[in-house]
Amino acid sequence: MIFTGGLIEAVHREAQLSDAWLPAGWDRDLRLAWRDLQGAARRWPLVVHLSWHDIRQRYRRSTLGPIWLTISVAVQIGALGFVYGGLFKSDLSTYLPHLAAGMTIWMMIAGMINEGCACFIAAEAYLKQAPLPKSMFPARIVLRCLITYAHDFVIVLVVLLIYLPPLGLQALLSIPGVALVALNGFWIGLLMGMLCTRFRDLPPIVASAMQVAFFITPVIWLPNALTGHAAMLLNFNPFALFMSLVRDPLVGVSVPLSTWLIAIAVTIGGSIGTFVMFARFRARITYWL
Repeated sequence: MIFTGGLIEAVHREAQLSDAWLPAGWDRDLRLAWRDLQGAARRWPLVVHLSWHDIRQRYRRSTLGPIWLTISVAVQIGALGFVYGGLFKSDLSTYLPHLAAGMTIWMMIAGMINEGCACFIAAEAYLKQAPLPKSMFPARIVLRCLITYAHDFVIVLVVLLIYLPPLGLQALLSIPGVALVALNGFWIGLLMGMLCTRFRDLPPIVASAMQVAFFITPVIWLPNALTGHAAMLLNFNPFALFMSLVRDPLVGVSVPLSTWLIAIAVTIGGSIGTFVMFARFRARITYWL
């Protein structure tokens, strides 16, 4: 009864507010969607609190807390580095920084997508109790993954200090690279969150697709290992594109301007398309839960 009452009250408030001054049709939907995004931006302290609360709950009563995740990632990188470095006959001074940066970035990207699929499903209690902006919840996932990546980045720093690749000011370009990954993680989480809320079979399909994408993305293997048509197909891998924006500056490799332009175009196009879909189906999300 509490959940039902909160849902009816939230829908009633929104209907009264929208009918007061917004025209009917698409214009009203677009305005309400934009107001939802603005409301989420104004509630950024709540988004930060929810993200940090998720991390604290995951490691509640643990002595080391999130450091356990960093330790497990470090062990995984060390084991894969020595095994695959030997299989690929790669120099560890080149391969291990590549692997450390790639693994941590991939975990951030995969986390934004996989967890973004359930961003509204996991927030069912919030959405049915109070008229909160729905775009808060994919933002919550993105921020949580960024916090986790910040913990894991310590591993990358240690590896870089050990092997000392040729770094310069270009290493700072990884910061806008992370920002682009976060922006894309937001619109993908918003889009997949809507689709997976409506079609509950999609989350396991997405998880399986991400496992396949891991092996066809240069995470544990070097991009220059491919030649011919396979190397050309790598240019159409969006995961490899965004990974290079963050990883290449950290390992002393320059990122072509065309890569930045393509990433920006994907970000703008995906954001616009998702915003239109969000405007169209935003009001139905609560009913799908």
